[in-house]
Amino acid sequence: MTDQKKDPKKKLIKNIDFSRAIVIRDLVDYEEGRVVSRTLASHAHVNITLFAFEKGEEISAHTSPGDAMILVLDGEARVNIDGNELGVKAGQTVVMPANVPHSVSASTRFKMLLTVVKQPVGIGGL
Repeated sequence: MTDQKKDPKKKLIKNIDFSRAIVIRDLVDYEEGRVVSRTLASHAHVNITLFAFEKGEEISAHTSPGDAMILVLDGEARVNIDGNELGVKAGQTVVMPANVPHSVSASTRFKMLLTVVKQPVGIGGL
């Protein structure tokens, strides 16, 4: 039984105000020499995380068990997907396929919203 079924009042999204308009990129601040993150949702099938990178900071090459979508909120970065490097800037989105090596490196101060959607495990993938 999922947490939501056990307690229907339990929120599936966290670390963000409900029922009001916000500027999402303002929920994380830049910190010198660091990549800062704020998890907004973390569940078996989906993770949503907000990131702020100082210029030159990176998340090194790795794979993900689900498709990973970056929405660039501020600045510019380089995204490498299995050796194919893309330049991305505020307002752009890129999807990195599951189980394919990828990395993200900040060309300038850079903020992104990362959504990872994973295949449900079970009969027929459901």
